[in-house]
Order: sequence, then structure tokens, then C-alpha cells
Amino acid sequence: MNAEAVNPATPGPVTSGHVTPTGSRRKARSRLDLRRLGRAALLGPTARDRLPDAIGHVVDAHRAHHPDADLEPLRRAYLLAESSHRGQMRKSGEPYITHPLAVTLILAELGAETTTLTASLLHDTVEDTEVTLDQVGEQFGEEVRYLVDGVTKLEKVDYGAAAEPETFRKMLVSTGNDVRVMSIKLADRLHNMRTLGVMRPEKQERIAKVTRDVLIPLAERLGVQALKTELEDLVFAILHPEEYEHTRELIVRNAARADDPLADVADDVRKVLREAGITAEVLIRPRHFVSVHRVSRRRGALRGADFGRLLVLVNEDADCYGVLGELHTCMTPVVSEFKDFIAVPKFNLYQSLHTAVAGADGQVVEVLIRTHQMHKVAEAGVVALGNPYAAPPEEQSASDGERVDPTRPGWLSRLLEWQRAAPDPDTFWSTLREDLAQDREITVFRPDGGSLGLPEGATCVDAAYAQYGEDAHACIGARVNGRLATLSTVLKDGDTVQLLMGQDAASEPSREWLEHAHTPAARIAIQRWLTAHPAPDEAPGTESEEAARPLADDPAPSPAPDAPAPGRPTPAQILADRAGATVRLAGCCTPVPPDEVTGFAVRGGTVTVHRTGCAAVARMKSAGRAEVGVRWGEGAECRVTLVAESFVRPHLLADLTEAMALEGAEIVSATVEPPDRQQVRHTYTVQLPDAAHLPVLMRAMRNVAGVYDVSRAQPQAPGA
Repeated sequence: MNAEAVNPATPGPVTSGHVTPTGSRRKARSRLDLRRLGRAALLGPTARDRLPDAIGHVVDAHRAHHPDADLEPLRRAYLLAESSHRGQMRKSGEPYITHPLAVTLILAELGAETTTLTASLLHDTVEDTEVTLDQVGEQFGEEVRYLVDGVTKLEKVDYGAAAEPETFRKMLVSTGNDVRVMSIKLADRLHNMRTLGVMRPEKQERIAKVTRDVLIPLAERLGVQALKTELEDLVFAILHPEEYEHTRELIVRNAARADDPLADVADDVRKVLREAGITAEVLIRPRHFVSVHRVSRRRGALRGADFGRLLVLVNEDADCYGVLGELHTCMTPVVSEFKDFIAVPKFNLYQSLHTAVAGADGQVVEVLIRTHQMHKVAEAGVVALGNPYAAPPEEQSASDGERVDPTRPGWLSRLLEWQRAAPDPDTFWSTLREDLAQDREITVFRPDGGSLGLPEGATCVDAAYAQYGEDAHACIGARVNGRLATLSTVLKDGDTVQLLMGQDAASEPSREWLEHAHTPAARIAIQRWLTAHPAPDEAPGTESEEAARPLADDPAPSPAPDAPAPGRPTPAQILADRAGATVRLAGCCTPVPPDEVTGFAVRGGTVTVHRTGCAAVARMKSAGRAEVGVRWGEGAECRVTLVAESFVRPHLLADLTEAMALEGAEIVSATVEPPDRQQVRHTYTVQLPDAAHLPVLMRAMRNVAGVYDVSRAQPQAPGA
């Protein structure tokens, strides 16, 4: 893309010392303003054996991270790029060589190694000049050739709504094989976004939306926060100019204040750590525009401490916890703000301690505590971790089946696995877009001490496939924090999940699991099995799908071979606005008359009926699934789950089940939780010959001595 524009104002660099995007301390030189590089490239003549003046900034930035780097490949790459692009101009009127120079400087400031910088200088030569890939390979080696080829292919991808799914799929496969390809692409997009002003407004908006929907989430997952935050601000300025200008005025007004509460608290923190004998740098880290905008929407009127955070940099991991202890001892901590991303790193390699302290004036100041190396990775992500082809340290080993490659985060390895399993490109594309939209991740723990990273809203079904892959087809239940739970249970950050596996190698997944699968890995694995095992067509009036394994803790009795599943309504009992469709009740919310219900079509023409308040309904609506109208027929049998709460007393269980039997209820499954404070909770799934008898049954259960409440099991709310 040839473009040039004035860059919107962005918050200034970190105060109290020079902190580059990589977090390295640069005592010898000030931080470069990357936005001016396009106008600073000097294209004068140079001696054959000297470094050209035009790449001086790149060399300085590169040497700050890699003092012993061989600079000869950079010299030769620049000479080839400059001669190849000579005569080409950007729309701004500048020589085209300024663009690859700017992209390369961005990566050099992030700490990229020499091979990446060499490929970055050459990234447009094969596409825009007569230079061939073979020439690149002959002069610079196969590794540089591979990277240039990968970036060239990315240039041909349309990332918009009409993107060809198979092309995008190939692009991500290429990225997964070497994340440096995507690093160059992100730096390329950042420079083009900085120089977007010469484009027509409608084209600016289109490019900004694509950047927001695809490239910013990818930058987040690669951990390249320095690129991600600036891209967010640039997109914000284009798509929301009024909110951007308002936020800009807030930042300018705050910068003009005489007092700075962040500086006062920073001085207090320095004093505390100095007296404790902890060597640390305490820096003020201004929030970027989008961050200030989000805080203002969440908190309303902003105070001085809301415009930034304190960053404490130390040398060792143990010092991080030492700093935390001193701050919580000597200052007033806001305990609810504490998060430990060192013990449990985020999915994009991010590590840090987060806390907050209250200043003397009552303002709350957020504090980030990390080592210098953690800060480097927090800002530059995979770019800071070097060459993926370099031999790993001897002590490094694979865990949980992940590839031994520090530059490929776990999420990317998982993406490569499920893209291979996706049945078709359209499925891959839709699941990828949904996955990129999940910007928060939770960590759940296994009983053996291991952990699983899952997107927020994930269920036990997702945990099963994350841990066991397609072997999760044999999962029969779960315990969450020691208690039996349905596989549809939504997990929370920090939960401990024990997955209960059956012994039958021929086990099959329940068809209802698709409604509770939140991750691409789970959904694609289940869909693959369903595609390979289509449901047989049965005679009218019978279930069109095999009886699914229930999501409850205790399996239901199996029906006779040729009989409909017990409690499943026939079309005469519940009617769907779809001619000839077979209907069945969803096991997640067990609707019964006169519940308000809605339906969704699943495989084989079957319509699954849910209560309108079921969490699965909201999830399927948000995914764009069309609803099918359904209504109750006459005299429908029903299966329903009831929850009875009672005080502990002898023979209570026997008395309660006897009362239910006297009312004609057939108990399909039952669980009794361990007593808590002399109270106990019972959950029963029962079969009734007539739904109209349900109120009578519930009244009879309440009349049992010691039972103080009986209610229908409620559908679980999203994120509950």
C-alpha cells in the first residue's frame, strides 16, 4: 500500500527515564521517534564497503539489542532494496525505499534479530520490482527467502468480509510455521496506518476496520503490545473521530496540570523500595488513547491517576514478589485489583504482577511489577524471543504437547491443530473470526497441577477437548472444584477441573455438546465426528438422531433398541414451524409445558427445543443461528430437573424419593451434594406422564419434613 498521512497525536513516551517499546534501558541514546523515519531516510551515495547513512537509525536500534550482530546482510539488503525500488514513489511523494526502512526500524526497536530485519528490508522487492525469490535465496539464504515469500503472499490476502477463506487459512498456516512472517506484516501495517491520510476517507475506513477485526487481535495474540496499542489508537482516530478528539483533549488538559498524583506516588514507592534494599526502576507509564477512553467510559470523570500507571522494573522474578510485599505492607493496597500473571502467564506470553495502591488523596494508582526481560516480552512479544530455528536451551522441554519453540505461543499451536481438522475453509474462517473476537482468557487447573488456557465463557466440554483432543469423545462427566458438574458448566478463572473419562474406546460425543462447545478445537472435533457418523433416518414419529449421552452427572437409563428415548416428545406433543421436522428437548435446560420455548435446527433436520432463557439460546443467536418457531401440543410427557434444598436429618433421602414415587414421578438420575452448614442440596431429573402434574409433584416434595424449597433447575447464564 502506498500512502502517506499525518499521524494523530499519541501519548508521549514513558517519563522518569527512557523506556523503549522493548523495555530495554538505553543510557547511550534517546528514544527515536519512529513516526519521523519516513522523512529521515537519506538516500545519498555510499561507499561499497560502508553502511549506508540511510540505515543508520536501524543499525543503532539493532545494536542496542544485539551488540555483536553481523551487519553485513543489512548493508547488502538495503543496497538491493534501494536500487530495486529506485524511481518508485509513495503517494506522499517520498521515495518508496522510505517504507521498508520504516518497517525495519519498527522491528529493530522491538529487538528483532538480523534475519528478520534483512527480510523486512526486502519484503516488497519480489512483489513490486523485478527481483525474484531465487535471487533473494542466492544472495541471502533460504531463511530470508522463506520470510520474504511469506510476506509477499500475505500482501495478496484480502482480509475483509469477502476474504477467500482458503487464502486466509494458508496465510495462517504460513504464519504458524514462522511467526516472523506475521511480525513483518504487522510492522508493515503499522507504518501504512501511520501514513493513511492520503487515502480517500472511505478507503481509510475500510482499512481501519480490517485492522481492527483481524490484525489487532493477531498482534494481541502474538504479544506485540507496542504495535497493538498504536494500531488501536490509529484505528480509533479513523473510526471514532469525535471520541478520539474528546479523549485527546482530556489527555492534553491533564498534561497541563501543575500537580501529578502519579509522580507523588512514584516518589513514595521509590522511597519504600530504597528503604527495603530492593533495586528497582519506578517509571510512569501513560495510558494510550484507547485505554484512556475505556477508563473514562468505565469510571466517568477521570482523575489524575487514571491517565497512567506505575511500572516497577526489577532484575529477578523473586524481586517482583518482594516489591509486592513492600507495597502492600507500607501502602494501602486495593486487594481486588491484584493479579499474578507471573505464576500463570497469559496466553500471549505476558508476565507481570498487577496491583493497585491508594494515595494520600484517595486516588487509586495501578502498579505493574515485572523484570526487565518480562517487560521486553510484554512489549515486543514473539519479536523479542529471537530466531525460532536457533537451538533451544538444554533445559527447555515440551510440556502438554506444545512445540518446543518459544516464538510460537500455545494458542498458535492449538490454532494450527484445529485448522488441520476443520472440515472445510468456511468452517475454519467462521471459527477463526469467533476465536479472534475472544479477547479474554481464563486459566483452569487440573488435579495433577497442570493448567489449561481457555477463552472466557468456556465450558467443561471445551476443557475436555483442550486436554484430551479427540479422545474427549469418551468424557462422561466432570468435577469442578471437587463437586460433580454437568459438562455444560461454564468455567471461571481459577477453577479446578477433573474430567471423568469412560473406558469404551468406541465412545461417541453427545450431539448436544455442540451447543456448549465454545472453542474451535472442541466444536471442530465434535463436528468432524458428526460428519463421519451421520444420524440414520428413522420412521416418522421417532427420534431422528441417536439418543445423546446426557450432560448430567449420572447417565440416564438406555431405551429399548427400537423405542423412542424416554421423555423425548414426539411431533404430536411439541410442534415446530418446519414441515416434517423431528423435535427433541435440549438437555441443558429441560423445557416443559408451559415454559416459553424456541427452537434451532441441527443436523439431520432435527429441531432442538430450548427454554428462551437458556444460555445456549443467547450464544446461538449471537452466532447468527436462525430460530425455528415451536409450541407445545396437548398432553405432552416431560422430563424435568428439580432442585430440592433441605436441612440435614436422618432418612430424609428415603422420605423424599418415596414422596416423589407416590406422585408418579420416575427418577431418571439424582445427585446429592455434600452437606454445607447443616444444609443439603438434591438434584433430581424425573420423568412425568403429564407436564400438568409438575406443580403437584413440587408441592409434595416441599411437604416432606426438612425440605424448605423446591425449584426448577435454571438455565445457566453466559459467564456465570
